[in-house]
Amino acid sequence: MHKLKLFLLINFIFFELINAQTTNLAPSKPFIDEYFGTKIVDEYRNLENLKDPKTIQWMKDQTKYAHNLLKNISNREYYIDKRIEFDKRQSFSVSNINVTENDYYFYLKKRPEENTAKVWYRKNFEGKEVEIFNPEDYKPENKKSYQINYIKPNYDGSKIAIALTESGKEISEMIIYDLKLGKILPYIITNCWPSDSGGISWFPDNNSFIYRYYPIIDPNSNLFLKNTESVIYRIGDDPQKLNVLLSKKNNLGLKINPEDFPRVKLPTKNSKYLIGQLSGPVNFKDTYYMSAKDIDKKNQWKSLFKKEDKVSDFIIKGDDIIYISEKNQTNAIYSTSLKNPDFKTPSVLVPNIQDEVINSIYSIKDGFIFSSSKNGVEAKLYSYKDGKTKSLQLPISAGDISATTRNDLSNDFWIICSGWKNESERFKYNFSTEKFVSENLTPTVEYPEFKDIIVEEITVKSYDGLDIPLSLIYNKNIKKNKHNPLIMDAYGGYGYNNSPYFDKTYLLWALQGGIVAVAHVRGGGEKGEEWYRGGYKTTKPNSWKDVISCAEYMVKENYTSPENIAIWGASAGGITIGRAMTERPDLFKVAIIDAGVVNALRMEFTPNGPNNVKELGTVKIQAEFKALLEMDAYQHIKKGTKYPASFITGGINDPRVTPWMPTKFAAKLMTDNTSNNPILLKIDYEGGHGGDIPVAQKYDNLADTFAFALWQLGHPDYQPKENTKK
Repeated sequence: MHKLKLFLLINFIFFELINAQTTNLAPSKPFIDEYFGTKIVDEYRNLENLKDPKTIQWMKDQTKYAHNLLKNISNREYYIDKRIEFDKRQSFSVSNINVTENDYYFYLKKRPEENTAKVWYRKNFEGKEVEIFNPEDYKPENKKSYQINYIKPNYDGSKIAIALTESGKEISEMIIYDLKLGKILPYIITNCWPSDSGGISWFPDNNSFIYRYYPIIDPNSNLFLKNTESVIYRIGDDPQKLNVLLSKKNNLGLKINPEDFPRVKLPTKNSKYLIGQLSGPVNFKDTYYMSAKDIDKKNQWKSLFKKEDKVSDFIIKGDDIIYISEKNQTNAIYSTSLKNPDFKTPSVLVPNIQDEVINSIYSIKDGFIFSSSKNGVEAKLYSYKDGKTKSLQLPISAGDISATTRNDLSNDFWIICSGWKNESERFKYNFSTEKFVSENLTPTVEYPEFKDIIVEEITVKSYDGLDIPLSLIYNKNIKKNKHNPLIMDAYGGYGYNNSPYFDKTYLLWALQGGIVAVAHVRGGGEKGEEWYRGGYKTTKPNSWKDVISCAEYMVKENYTSPENIAIWGASAGGITIGRAMTERPDLFKVAIIDAGVVNALRMEFTPNGPNNVKELGTVKIQAEFKALLEMDAYQHIKKGTKYPASFITGGINDPRVTPWMPTKFAAKLMTDNTSNNPILLKIDYEGGHGGDIPVAQKYDNLADTFAFALWQLGHPDYQPKENTKK
């Protein structure tokens, strides 16, 4: 009885704290837009002014409030402690591996006690490793925490480009380390973002490369992310004097828009051609080419293929382009000559593979390899050599595969295999022996605590009869009943394949007695182009309706109940999760949206918005305006409705989704919600879109999500502490 009284007292204090939030509602200055005769009331347009003192204060108050509340949830430290324990067990981690043509290995390495990764290298796989660069030593006078978000050595390994960013801004500055001299060269390339622009391309001289330049890097500027340029940098030149290769200003005949991202790459060291693309958040791109020997001449670009040709990936071999295309709803591999390109009647090298989607293609000396997947969760690998396709036996079963090759220098290649339950493993394939050999740079670690966790890949009928792939992760000894806490993750945008990877957050959830469900909804790329188009602009409602159908299935099959379901999404996944919770608030107990697109009608008025018009649509076209209105979760919040407990996050330095978007959503939700469920807004004032932050900060953010969800789903170990104060 005493414990019961104590539990009730603690919850009373918490509810008092939650109710106290209603006394600090956001300031509201409604604004009315009119599109095609439809008036749209935006009650919190004033919050878009991030320089307004009232907006600043409210965001900080809400963040402080959320921080105090979350830090007082019992067992919150469990998540952080387990992640640190796993890191120590591994002793160190390795990522971003690059192997040069002369067998130099460059990579990022981080030990458990370190908060950021360093650059290391070794001569061949068995060689002694040497530390090259520690970002903690970079510009100490700035007193900032820099993270490495990209590395790329040149062909002979004599130099390596290293990109650094801080506080989640993603926009980087790049330095060059000279291995022969053993020092950083005195040239800093500013205003770049190589991790989001396909990286850089070194030239055969090993002394120059192509990167993309961002003229404006202030995310509050209307010109941020506009008029970017692909430029050539030759080591020794002044980095501030740009040698532009492809841009709106220099290439008027290509009709490049300010929001387009012109990207140029040299496909291989000996390639005769340079490839230019107008890239961005789209699957298919207008693509151009020019002779590599004409690099210093102006206006040499010629059209290669249009986005209507639906080319998703390609390689260049000699005078031929070999490519994956989804044209005519047929996923296959084709070839045509660059001397006289013909994308209407190309040669078919690999026809459509039934029940599989060909995802990626990689060049090797005597042919190519390619990967495919079934439902986005079962990966396969093939080789194409001497005109014959051969299925390669993988060393371990994999939900996802990535590969690296030496292009035309060798037939050997490397793959990384990933899965829901297994740490990523790296293997080298030898064509002579036709065998994969383990080549992990990271120690192989056992996780006996996960031995009883199983993965179940199923399909669920959506509202319109289509089969939605659903990945389930849970302890095999769990009993099916309505009390199981379930967290459902969904994205559904940009043709992105939410493929299996070793996510310790999911596995820790299962260790706490919960069920993880990853819904592979339409709008993603799990089933190819048609699946992507099934959740795109006017068909976007399928994305959240698929989530709803998956949740209903889990309830119907007695895995859980509406009172025990949390849904979770980030970025464009904010559309999917935001609309699922506003359309069916009765079906979910918790909604978590990280840096989400929850105000789609206003997206194109953000710095990253014009480029995203290609994916989401524009208010300037009536049909697309209606689609944007339908996918706008903010506009679908209804006064007097009981909404799920909600945890809404954003990053003050986010270059992709401006932080006022989650702020507006949380403000309206707090005002209109009539349930006793908490609505929390947390802005990370040292972060951005979620990446490029120190490990400790990342774990702390995930611990908040983990604890909030389990608290609200009633897990007894995650209830508020007794000493919670107002």
